[in-house]
Amino acid sequence: MASSAPQGSIDPLTGKDPAKALTAVASGFFENVKKNKQSFFQFAAMTGILLLSFRSVSQKYRIHDLEEDTAVLRKESDTLTDRMSKIKSDLLHQASIDSSGVFATRLRLLFGEDKK
Repeated sequence: MASSAPQGSIDPLTGKDPAKALTAVASGFFENVKKNKQSFFQFAAMTGILLLSFRSVSQKYRIHDLEEDTAVLRKESDTLTDRMSKIKSDLLHQASIDSSGVFATRLRLLFGEDKK
């Protein structure tokens, strides 16, 4: 989309050409960087260190959250294992009550207890 002001027009508020004003600001910024090169690089390095620190802190909390999730999943897995074991023992008990023995045979095949 083109600018509403034609090329080379003058801004009524500042009395200057907007393109030239932007160029002047940019060149002034780069001149300032050249003069204070050491300060600029120091500022850039400190900004980078700050950003890395934020990233490190966020990863620390992410690891903490993952450790909590792992503990919950481990507890849930233990609970499910206990439930499965109880169901298996209850089924075997019911099979031992069955007089025909068909149910017990089928469970032994299912649980793999009939292997030699």
